Amino acid sequence: MERKFINVILLGFGFMFVFTAFQTMGNIEKTILDSISQDDSSFTGDGYTSLAIIYATLAICNWMAPSAITITGPRGAMLIGAFTYLFFIVSFLFPRTWLLYAASVLIGAGAAAIWTGQGNYLTLNSDADTISRNSGVFWAMLQCSLFFGNLFVYIKFQGKNHIDKETRNVVFGALTGICVVGIVFLLLLRPTRRTPSLEDAKGEVRTVEEGPMEAFKGALKLFCTRDMLLLSITFIYTGVELSFLSGVYSPSIGFTLAMGDNAKQLVGLSGVFIGVGEVLGGALFGILGTKTTRWGRDPIVIMGYLIHLCCFFLIFINLPTTAPFGDTSDVSYINPSQYLAMFCSFLLGFGDACFNTQIYSILGGNYSDNSTSAFALFKFTQSMAAAACFFYSSQAYLSVQLIILGILASMGTAAFCRVEWAGRQRARAAALEAIDDKINTAEHSLADNALHYD
Repeated sequence: MERKFINVILLGFGFMFVFTAFQTMGNIEKTILDSISQDDSSFTGDGYTSLAIIYATLAICNWMAPSAITITGPRGAMLIGAFTYLFFIVSFLFPRTWLLYAASVLIGAGAAAIWTGQGNYLTLNSDADTISRNSGVFWAMLQCSLFFGNLFVYIKFQGKNHIDKETRNVVFGALTGICVVGIVFLLLLRPTRRTPSLEDAKGEVRTVEEGPMEAFKGALKLFCTRDMLLLSITFIYTGVELSFLSGVYSPSIGFTLAMGDNAKQLVGLSGVFIGVGEVLGGALFGILGTKTTRWGRDPIVIMGYLIHLCCFFLIFINLPTTAPFGDTSDVSYINPSQYLAMFCSFLLGFGDACFNTQIYSILGGNYSDNSTSAFALFKFTQSMAAAACFFYSSQAYLSVQLIILGILASMGTAAFCRVEWAGRQRARAAALEAIDDKINTAEHSLADNALHYD
């Protein structure tokens, strides 16, 4: 196995364990903080507010991430970010409102570092032929975190309508240990060389910018380009959809009392099915990765769009519109079905994989010489949208949130396809120009030979 692909596998394992801790916590945070508030009246922390703070901080700090990576390198940035995730998980063992929000700010800053470093490192370990495969493999491994973490939560929450302190601390302790394992894998990552001019004394590849200020200016310049502005519409959709599937949908199932006595237990099971969809999508597109350059990325994104539209409609008829706000006995157009809810969880995960694997592919392929800024801008736009969604999630009915998702999905898919088709036209034009150059060169050569013989 080639060294660069080994790096991708190690990167996948590192993120799989770190995000087993974080994504599981994000999925259950609203539910579990409500239980803490019931046990301790002095605790007033809210899950939606915490997640909104995380993504708002992540969005702001993404502008500084390219500059920071010129100093730390991608591996250093990922390690720093991973330790902030560890601190966030540990803080739940000591429930304090101020500590929750302080840890949310800290992990937001760390997320900017870890995700920008990840995008840069993945690009450095890929080329035009392997970027789609590597993106799919990484995404599948990353989303295994949803499967394993939420399966554990499903087992621990079994038969509980209220999550007691002992159960909470067992979950928090286990997730802390898992996060530490992920940090160990990130420590095993090796430097990647692309061109000598981009290496430092340790062999670490930094970025193509010369320094922090140049990196910041480069990110601003890239953000104002036509293709990046169009892709930003897609990024906005993935941000709103990310917040919905990671922090709104599963708790809404748990708050729907008509689901049965095991409604709270279904929060973890929903996360498991989201993870199954994410892993299946990532694995499938990883296998097909070498063919996406021939087929184009747009068919996969369009498939994800259609899957999500179908999913939003099924959620609309299955869950009551007041479900995001807390426990409710209301019903929607049909009696809430556990099986349909889990099927929608799977569709949410699979459709999300369709969008995100192709975003990684197009950024790594089209912006390989400026990947740090490209991935930072992706996370900035996505995180701003996710933060906005978490802020309005505590006030907007489920039906309103689904309408917003449907509109943004349509706009984001159209924008992505426009960029993909324009890039394909440029590639064809460049290929034709290269053929013309070869023909002209050959004609000149024949003419010169004819003159020589004359």
